Amino acid sequence: MKDKKDFIYSQYREKVADLVFDSKVVSVFDDMIRRSVPGYATVIAMTKVFAEQYAVAGSNCYDLGCSLGASTLAIRKGIEGRSCQIIAIDNSQAMIDRCKEIIQSDISDVNVDVRLGDIRDTRIENASVVVLNFTLQFLAPQVRDDLIKKIYDGMIPGGVLVLSEKIAFENDTENNFQINMYHDFKRLNGYSDTEISQKRKALENVLMPDFLPDHFNRLACAGFDEYYMWFQCFNFCSMAAFKK
Repeated sequence: MKDKKDFIYSQYREKVADLVFDSKVVSVFDDMIRRSVPGYATVIAMTKVFAEQYAVAGSNCYDLGCSLGASTLAIRKGIEGRSCQIIAIDNSQAMIDRCKEIIQSDISDVNVDVRLGDIRDTRIENASVVVLNFTLQFLAPQVRDDLIKKIYDGMIPGGVLVLSEKIAFENDTENNFQINMYHDFKRLNGYSDTEISQKRKALENVLMPDFLPDHFNRLACAGFDEYYMWFQCFNFCSMAAFKK
């Protein structure tokens, strides 16, 4: 199946339904995320580098909320020859079906276990690399602490969590600046004002961003010894957290 260009929100609707990761979204997802997430290509490329540096032979690497497997493939390229297993999980059947096709077409000796499931119920064990790229933001705020703690508990010493998220800013002026710049980024990538407005409505009840200090506090409370923001573009960022 060839990925299509994203025109999902090109027509005005009086009522915009919440975004659901169904087959319609899956068919345009690669185009959608690359045109909607500033720095996405950099985050994926550096996911490979994190895997190269921190994956331990015989350990597990997790891609939680794997969608179409971009992070999974990046990890796979970074751990070749180390006898690691990748466990890729998503709760969308349409995403998993397409992800399996993509993974199967990639020639590699690294085993990938692609699973349909809820990452909140997933057992994390013997993990040297855990990737949570633009996933935590879709979970209810009250369950985020427990997931990060479970990830920490399932990691081996020296392991890394790569956490990429859309964020909000506590200062209203800065928050508005970052949002406006982000919308200009989307316009630059060909989205109309109608598409930007309707996509925002579709995400209002689905994607709930945290402030950056909330992320750092959550990582600290879970037990992570060190954590840094290594990338930011407008209101999107990526963090690295380490278990010593």
